[in-house]
Amino acid sequence: MQRPLYLGPRLRRLRRELGLTQQAMADDLEISASYVALLERNQRPVTADMLLRLARTYRLEIADIASEDGEDYARRLAEVLRDPIFADIDLPALEVSDLAMSFPGISEALLRLHGAYTREQQALAEQRAAGPGADENEPVREAQRFLGARRNYFHPLDMRAEELAAEIEQAGGASAWLAAKGVRVRSLPPDVMMGALRRFDRHNQQLLLDDTLDAPSRTFHIATHIAHTALRADIKQVLRVESFASRTTATLLLRALAAYGAGAIVMPYARFARAVEQRSYDIEALCGLFGASFEQVAHRLTTLQRPGEERVPFFFLRIDEAGNVSKRLDGAGFPFAAHGGGCPLWSVHQVFRRPGEIHRQWLELPSGERYFSIARTVTSAGGGLGRPRVMRAVALACAADQAGRLAYVTGEEAGREAPTPIGVTCRLCHRPECAARSVPPIGRDILADDYRRGAQPYAFAES
Repeated sequence: MQRPLYLGPRLRRLRRELGLTQQAMADDLEISASYVALLERNQRPVTADMLLRLARTYRLEIADIASEDGEDYARRLAEVLRDPIFADIDLPALEVSDLAMSFPGISEALLRLHGAYTREQQALAEQRAAGPGADENEPVREAQRFLGARRNYFHPLDMRAEELAAEIEQAGGASAWLAAKGVRVRSLPPDVMMGALRRFDRHNQQLLLDDTLDAPSRTFHIATHIAHTALRADIKQVLRVESFASRTTATLLLRALAAYGAGAIVMPYARFARAVEQRSYDIEALCGLFGASFEQVAHRLTTLQRPGEERVPFFFLRIDEAGNVSKRLDGAGFPFAAHGGGCPLWSVHQVFRRPGEIHRQWLELPSGERYFSIARTVTSAGGGLGRPRVMRAVALACAADQAGRLAYVTGEEAGREAPTPIGVTCRLCHRPECAARSVPPIGRDILADDYRRGAQPYAFAES
């Protein structure tokens, strides 16, 4: 099939590799400099005679000169355009091919730009995974700092939520309380909800819920709606005391505090705190008493810091099977609250092997601080055939000297069982004997293993 041959970018690269100006190449080929410029801009095709001149003058193979960039550009562009960032753009294969064949310079520019974008995205992800200080303005980290600075306890919200819980109980339940406010609660099939678990229809004053939600989830979603409405002014007041680097941080905190309010409505402070002591922090027993899920009760346990009525302070962590931390709450100021949870020796990373079972573990940090941890898998979503369920692991940890108050520990056991040595994160853990280490710690020189290789991934210099 005969068609014009455009070799502009290849010709320009050849000229630059030879160290020639357009005028010098024009003199070599016995043509004008303006014609060389037209060839390089793909405004003129390369003729058979010009191919022979190039091959003869610069002692090149014709096949090397004449091989087109278009097909390679088309293939590389097609790969780039499969990036999810372009998913909503209609990009017919013919248009991609035309761009590559007719505008190789533009194609090369797009490929370079996407390459730079990909490298920057990877560097940013690595920077955020690096630990403290990696990105001080990142919204999730900023929201975690806000919650951690207040030990995940918000007195005005808790007091107001307790008042609401009393009103709701007197009204005969959350749905009846909302009905008195003119809001009707309805359960609808998933296809009608179109992917939403909860939606408020303002026009008809209806709170719509997915009818496959289990009882604890349904209760919590109704409480969350009440928190978003009846506690909205209180939440805004809490957030007003600080300015945030981005609107996203404020949005994340609004959602977190609404969930806090919902937990306080379902599990009112005074009643919950009494039950916690009576049941010795037995989470599953508390689930039955308050109609809440394991994760909801564990979350609420991190908030029991009312002045004069404090309970055992806990740290809470939730991760997925890949180890990604999706929730981190600190009610005690633990050192791994800011960036910890990545140590593979912590049982929270192993509970996926035995779903639904509670794993108990004594922990010791490199500084010598000791903690007691319980971890278990929790599931969400699902609710019907073909609807995927998401499994995560949650862990609660408290200081070792508080563990004797928990049903999970006997008095004799507290001082007898050897703790598992864990680190806040590999970058900050200097234990040289750890075989589970993934990266060397910051500030330590690595010894070569030319003559000796131990069981540990790295051997460190003494200083």
